[in-house]
Amino acid sequence: MSKEKSTRRINRREFIKHTALVSGSMALLPSVLSSCADDDDSATQYTGDFGFREGVASFDPTASSVILWTRYTSADNETGDVAIQWEVAESNSFSSLTKSGTATAAAAADYTVSVDVTGLTSNKKYFYRFRNDRTKAESLVGETRTLPTTGQASSVKLAVVSCANYQAGLFNVYGAVAESAADVVVHLGDYIYEYGAGGYGTNPATAMLNRAHLPAGEILTIEDYRTRYKQYRSDKQLQKAHQLKPFICVWDDHEIANDAYKTGAENHTEGTEGAFEQRKQYAIQVWHEYLPARVSDKTKIYRSFDFGGLVNLMMLDTRLIGRDKQLSLADYINPSTGAFNTTAFGAAWLNPNRTILGAEQKAWLTGRLGGSTARWQVLGSQVLMGKMYIPVELLFLVAQLANNPTTALLTQYSTVAAQLAGIKVRIAAGDSTVTAAERARVTTVLPYNLDAWDGYPAEREAVFAAAGNKKLVSLAGDTHNAWYSDLKENGGRKLGAEFACSSVSSPGFETILAGNAAAIKGFEQSNELLIDDLHYLDASQRGFVEVTFTAASAVSEWKYVASLTTESTATTTGRTVTEV
Repeated sequence: MSKEKSTRRINRREFIKHTALVSGSMALLPSVLSSCADDDDSATQYTGDFGFREGVASFDPTASSVILWTRYTSADNETGDVAIQWEVAESNSFSSLTKSGTATAAAAADYTVSVDVTGLTSNKKYFYRFRNDRTKAESLVGETRTLPTTGQASSVKLAVVSCANYQAGLFNVYGAVAESAADVVVHLGDYIYEYGAGGYGTNPATAMLNRAHLPAGEILTIEDYRTRYKQYRSDKQLQKAHQLKPFICVWDDHEIANDAYKTGAENHTEGTEGAFEQRKQYAIQVWHEYLPARVSDKTKIYRSFDFGGLVNLMMLDTRLIGRDKQLSLADYINPSTGAFNTTAFGAAWLNPNRTILGAEQKAWLTGRLGGSTARWQVLGSQVLMGKMYIPVELLFLVAQLANNPTTALLTQYSTVAAQLAGIKVRIAAGDSTVTAAERARVTTVLPYNLDAWDGYPAEREAVFAAAGNKKLVSLAGDTHNAWYSDLKENGGRKLGAEFACSSVSSPGFETILAGNAAAIKGFEQSNELLIDDLHYLDASQRGFVEVTFTAASAVSEWKYVASLTTESTATTTGRTVTEV
């Protein structure tokens, strides 16, 4: 029988009798009776599945502080807000406490508990736990660490993850991250998905694995969002990752609704789903309940972390705080003729006032970039920053495949991609027979993903300019696929690199390529060849990026799990690259 469910009884009459005798005076008896009755009804037998069912977690470590988290489920006969004790120690025996205190699991915050523990020693591992002294429920023991100060660490190792869809399969990637050597986990968003049961991410294994979304409908209300987070946090591999590693998180779109921007989202209809602003407020509140961040304004989650002077990690909000609505190529296609209005699109796309950050965040970011002396300037950006400009012929074929992945379209795509790749190879070899028309086929390019930084090119150039000659690394997620690209200014100067992770479980390009291994390999190779700044694409595997920063280099490893239907945390490394 668990500690949470066992019967707890103390003989109050014996306790009172001995207290009165020791005191030497019956005058203490009324106060003792009052204390027992009001503050600690120790004769109560607590019932139900109560305790710390969502595990423990830690967030936003600094050199002297870390946020500790848990959630308490009350007993059936336990009412009101709950006092929760917390302890921090340098040993998992807790023989000597470093810090301790009491926090409140309040109904207003869905009984979540967040404690910002300060006054800790830098570059040190700590253990922590929670308990309820009334019911004697105890949490798991969590592990966390503080960040190093300058000179305390010769390397920093980050695990980078994003896009976990509960319906799409097991969270083996989180299990692998828990077992990795990473110091800190950087989560770039899509921690949950808003779709209902049977919606996006559902596949033939969903029912077998009992991973249909709860609640069954698309989440809209505050209780809907809370139920969905509780479901995700019930996953044992996600719990393990949180128990063993501190997380630094930002949201992306699916914590609110698909393709969100500051005033709306693709997957939100005002007429039937209420005001977007209200939905956004609910989503933000619950995000902070389950993924606390050290911010003074909960709508502004951009913030920075210093890792011993080696890494200046700047976590961004490229989704909600300032983003203008995404452009759509479809809006520039004449419905009668099918012609694409290049002039109109170009004017909108290159508009210098279009923003993905908003003025305030942009000023903050450029200031941080300019003022940092860290060896590596690292952006935690939800969406791809590297330029993904592909030949227009392929762009519209990919769009058609995404909407209707037929065998005929797939064959057409493969044929055209092979032709274009052949032209590109000939140009690279200096073939003088390449005609102007052929050259135009591979140089007439457009961004494939206007939801990424590619949709806001003027602002990207402004960020590049602010970075100056400093080494820049972008960590990105969102696409469900793995990428390694150069970060280059429009003039061609390289500033650094982008290490973009695959997803934890959300499906990638393999879905529009019908799972055909040959088609997937051809897709990867043609994109690597045709996209100038792209060096690596994995279009089918699920995994994470592990990046090790030293004074000399940044080494990125793309790690993948074998399956989402069978529990296994074993990984293979698909690619390792070194930036100096």
